[in-house]
Amino acid sequence: MDRQLTAWALAATQALLFIAAAPLLAGWLQRVKCHMQNRAAPAVWQPYRNLAKLLGKKMVLAENASWLFRAVPYIVFGAMLLAAAVVPLIAVRLPTAAIADVIVLVGFFALARFFTALAGLDIGTAFGGMGASREMMVSALAEPAMLMAVFTLAMTASTTDLSVATEYILQAGLVLRPSFLFALLALAMVAVAETSRIPVDNPATHLELTMLHEAMILEYSGRHLALIEWASQIKLMIYSVLIVDFFFPWGIATDFGATALALGLVAVAAKLMLLAVLLAVWESLLAKMRLFRAPQFLGFALMLSLLAMLTHVVLETGD
Repeated sequence: MDRQLTAWALAATQALLFIAAAPLLAGWLQRVKCHMQNRAAPAVWQPYRNLAKLLGKKMVLAENASWLFRAVPYIVFGAMLLAAAVVPLIAVRLPTAAIADVIVLVGFFALARFFTALAGLDIGTAFGGMGASREMMVSALAEPAMLMAVFTLAMTASTTDLSVATEYILQAGLVLRPSFLFALLALAMVAVAETSRIPVDNPATHLELTMLHEAMILEYSGRHLALIEWASQIKLMIYSVLIVDFFFPWGIATDFGATALALGLVAVAAKLMLLAVLLAVWESLLAKMRLFRAPQFLGFALMLSLLAMLTHVVLETGD
């Protein structure tokens, strides 16, 4: 009974850590990116200051805003909170991992995207409708690629449970699998598109011809905007943790001892910092692509994920 209570307490702590550390990851990424571009870099705590400033501001709502427009920020933030609760961060074998698998995780992302698009359409502005249509176009290509990439790992571990699959890959040790390389590249490309990063989108601008995600939330302010921005940061961290803990799970805790948990925390922090550096290099070297080339980008990601699954079936299953 004590072990079960400890496991649930650790699961709650891990979910809170996800929420609390997401702005820090965004701040670290922005700081590294500024240094690489020879710009004055803000402190890594700047996202926390921005969220606090937005939470303290008065909300301004359009006259024709319905109840849906007011409810969407809470729905989106709640969906990201539930998604973070099922992703292993510093330890596996947590009770929340058995509640949902990778298919449900994709469902949480789709739920948040669906209601965000509805909010963009609710006000009736041209920007909102434009952003909603573009977001649906991207999601229609990104979701299949993500599912196929993750299914490759699920087939290897014979389960769609994130925690069990991570532990299986950890116990298997360093094994060179061509399918994992293709799946890693596909998932990384999907993560770039889903989190509105360069070259698919640029969250730092509000130009009409480049906006995707930002176009849907232009009418939000105050507490509502803070929740949406925070949810976006959590989503970025979820994708980052999926990449580092799925493909490089070394260091993640398999028991609830203090030493193992501390090692797991240090390991995931180091891996996330390194991944943020790689993403900053990626965004510094590439430019924002034109909108009609986004389907080609995501189509290539889908091709890589299909190639990953076929490689697994032909080579690894055949052995």
